[in-house]
Amino acid sequence: MDREKKRRRQSFKVIVSEILMTLAVVVTVIVLAFIVSGYWVNSDFEVERQGLLQVSSVPTGAEVVIDDESAWLQRTNTSKVLPSGTHKVELKKEGYDSWSKTIDISEGLLYRLHYPRLFLLKREKEKILSVGGATFASVSPNRKTLLVANNTTEWKLIDLDRESIEAKKINIAEYFSGVSMAEGATVGLFNSDILDADWAKDDNHILFKVRSGENVEWVLVDVRNLKNTINLTKEFGVNFSKVEILDNSANNLLIVQNSNLQRVDLSSKAISAVIVENIVSFDHFENEVIYVAKKDEGFVMGKTEIGDNEPEILDHLASSARVLISKFYDDKYITLVQGQTVTLYREDDYIKVQEYELSFVPESLKVGHNGEFIIMASGGSIATLDMEAMKTTEWSLGDAKYGWVDNDMIYTVKEGELSVYDFDGLNHRSLAKNVSEHFPATITSDKWLYYFSDDYLVREWLIKR
Repeated sequence: MDREKKRRRQSFKVIVSEILMTLAVVVTVIVLAFIVSGYWVNSDFEVERQGLLQVSSVPTGAEVVIDDESAWLQRTNTSKVLPSGTHKVELKKEGYDSWSKTIDISEGLLYRLHYPRLFLLKREKEKILSVGGATFASVSPNRKTLLVANNTTEWKLIDLDRESIEAKKINIAEYFSGVSMAEGATVGLFNSDILDADWAKDDNHILFKVRSGENVEWVLVDVRNLKNTINLTKEFGVNFSKVEILDNSANNLLIVQNSNLQRVDLSSKAISAVIVENIVSFDHFENEVIYVAKKDEGFVMGKTEIGDNEPEILDHLASSARVLISKFYDDKYITLVQGQTVTLYREDDYIKVQEYELSFVPESLKVGHNGEFIIMASGGSIATLDMEAMKTTEWSLGDAKYGWVDNDMIYTVKEGELSVYDFDGLNHRSLAKNVSEHFPATITSDKWLYYFSDDYLVREWLIKR
């Protein structure tokens, strides 16, 4: 074969190879685009639209059973492509109880189950600290610190995130008005009733609302450095009707006085000009405030950024309402509650996403962990708006009071029995007996369950040691 023919043959091979590579890239891109859009070829070689399920659990490594079928190496902390439609998901792990939920997979969308918790069946239990005489207890947002109050001015601060537990004594005598001190005494009597306690996100500050006789006062306590504690009512000489912590470090507050919304800067000890007049309800996300206010012609819903001069009116309302602002994924949402009607808006463009009709009128609203659900409650009646599924579920706890044992799980104590439920009321499990209903229960670092029993703080191990 002469040199020219050999050269032409090699050129032909190169051209064919380039064409095949280009076709392969194009086909791969097309296939990936179809997969991303939710298309898949099933076992019958039929093309169907699917979605993606992402499952994690505490503890990790639980077996995932979908529609009563399990697969080899199908464990939590993984993802699985599923046909669109309804599916039953079960989680199982040896030595632990089980968890299950029926979900709806949508075409081309991701459904996340990140909150399932399995409880060890045989748990070690120990009384770790005497708390006799306690009248109040509160757990920090990160669930690693517990404050225990009594009818003296010497309270206890407890670090829950360690195997060896000790209580640090803090004396709050000089910061509250409702205190009586004997001459020469270092510890006095605390005569006030604690109406509310709200932790800042730094886990160091607690905003107390207390009542002594007919007087109500607000005190911001720095539990790590008591010298930074400030009695807001004394400092500003104002009877606030409402106070909320605005930023993570509790340097700025939102207050309501004479029905006007204002900001307090604690670094300069200054109260701002009126932000919104005739405030009915408000909520904030970072520096953005959503509110409902009374106007001559009725009510309005609006929003403002802290520092802006002019609030923006979003809507005119026929009646009073409550508002909530939250963030889920990259979008902010406004939840507006008027009577039994709940309306969900996307905040950026104020588009109505969904409207729900409840069977009761909510008295309290709460945003769940990472904005993934909204809890609306009145007494023992609860409605959960699941932002992942965009639907509401109503359920009831009867006359039992409830709290949050972790970021996603509600607990109740009724007749001494501690029970837990997922935020949507599913997966009810009984965990302990002889538990005090007057103090909180909490899970710390996914390792320990804490609760109060017979004047003791009790701990149970949730994982195998």
